Amino acid sequence: MSTITLPTDIDGVIERLEAIIRDCIARQDRLGYFAALYNRVTQAVKEGIAKGEFDDGPRMERLDVIFANRYIAAYDAYRSGELPSTAWFKAFNAAQGTRNIVLQHLLAGMNAHINLDLGIAAARVAAGSALPGLEPDFDRINGLLATLTPVVEQQLDACSPVFDVLTHLAPKLELKMVGFSMQKARDTAWAFARELAPLRHLPQVARMAARDAEAALLAEVVLSDGIVVRMIRAHESTDVAHNIQVLAAGEFKSTVPAVIALPPSA
Repeated sequence: MSTITLPTDIDGVIERLEAIIRDCIARQDRLGYFAALYNRVTQAVKEGIAKGEFDDGPRMERLDVIFANRYIAAYDAYRSGELPSTAWFKAFNAAQGTRNIVLQHLLAGMNAHINLDLGIAAARVAAGSALPGLEPDFDRINGLLATLTPVVEQQLDACSPVFDVLTHLAPKLELKMVGFSMQKARDTAWAFARELAPLRHLPQVARMAARDAEAALLAEVVLSDGIVVRMIRAHESTDVAHNIQVLAAGEFKSTVPAVIALPPSA
């Protein structure tokens, strides 16, 4: 098994994400779609920490690094021929084909990262009785994550002209495609963190595996074909490098969030 060196601070995370983006542009690799969008969120978290927008800036940086490293480790594992979590495998493997539209690739990544990784990161940075104190900052970082879908919607206009037309005709189209709200995603991720936080790392593994299986099932839904997907795909840009660059240049301007969410934990 290869040795993976992970970032230890938020600047290192940004450096790694930018390296992934550059590499994917050079390769014309769809794996760069999620990295491009995620880098914008990470930059916003860094800016928020610098401005004192979080109750505990150093803790938020630790959360951001642990959270990001879940994605980076999965990406590195997949690239080196090793097996990441099933939810990430579904997202990464879909990027090897031309069947899915840009939006689906992004949502598959968001599904794995929010519905699986976020709760794990929260439970690791604030284990046991420390978790409740994290909740206000957890909500704030989710406010940034909630900008993911609006950014996609805006930036994909340059990649997917039909998506632009359809969302003007049916403003809730993106909600229909993803199914649940960011509020539910945040709530279920927090509920998952509450399940994990009282447990030691090894007992957490079984619950993480079950959660991964649930997220993998949702990935299948996100990546499924349909008439809307086919309409968008027929007119979407096939220039992968251009699409990555469009997403990497995105700005956070909208406030209407939507993302896939798992059902609330029992």
